[in-house]
Amino acid sequence: MTSSVPSAQLSVLLADLVADPSRALVACDYDGTLAPIVDDPELAFPAPGAVEALAALASRVGLVAVLTGRPAADAVRLGGLDRVPGVVVLGLYGVQRWSAGVLDVPDAPPGLAAAERAAQVLAGRVGARLEPKGGSFAVHTRQAPDPVGALAELRPALVALAAEHGLQVEPGRYVLELRATGAQHVDKGTALSRLAAALPDGHPACSVLFAGDDLGDLAAFDACSRLRTAGTPAWSVAAASPEAPEVAARADFVVDGPTGVVELLAELVQLLG
Repeated sequence: MTSSVPSAQLSVLLADLVADPSRALVACDYDGTLAPIVDDPELAFPAPGAVEALAALASRVGLVAVLTGRPAADAVRLGGLDRVPGVVVLGLYGVQRWSAGVLDVPDAPPGLAAAERAAQVLAGRVGARLEPKGGSFAVHTRQAPDPVGALAELRPALVALAAEHGLQVEPGRYVLELRATGAQHVDKGTALSRLAAALPDGHPACSVLFAGDDLGDLAAFDACSRLRTAGTPAWSVAAASPEAPEVAARADFVVDGPTGVVELLAELVQLLG
């Protein structure tokens, strides 16, 4: 679809959500979806109108959630997400949960600290930046002299490092993240499915909308497909970026980055009245 979804078309595509909004789940990624991608993650503030649109939806739908690779508390702090009534923020792809001011953070996976120390050395050699996240860490090459070359050089070394320490590599837009695997592994598809299985009232969602922009969001797109197959209307929205064209190729809706996501959410608010 194009970067602008006409309201008449949107109302048809989301008819089930509009018909019963109290049983709807609306969830979004943070970086690249609600907030523009920036060189410094500490400056990743929401696009104008994003928090306001989420807050307006929160009073109209069963649950508004944010699913992010960031630590949950960081997304709440940077995004001002505590201004969204009843919002649930799942951090580190669903490992952490923030709700009503309460943060649930499980122990970091074994081997993470040692892997992080080794990755710091590797990142320094190519001008990349390491971002500790508590339960995982990310190596960003966006600010390196050669972002593409640095990513290609780091990938095999970080894959080997992850294997050595019982972790896995999560690729993204100029970033490679090392995090838990096996029983401790949670992805955005798992996280979205769990949210859809039980809204705050204890009942399952009757419709689901998820917006994302990066490779880590494809698991949530797959969850939307599984929900549809099982009979629950569910739609994926790509905040399109030339850095991750495969995300737009897999989405039900395609909008123009965070600005397009805000416009889509605002349009949904209007449809719900």
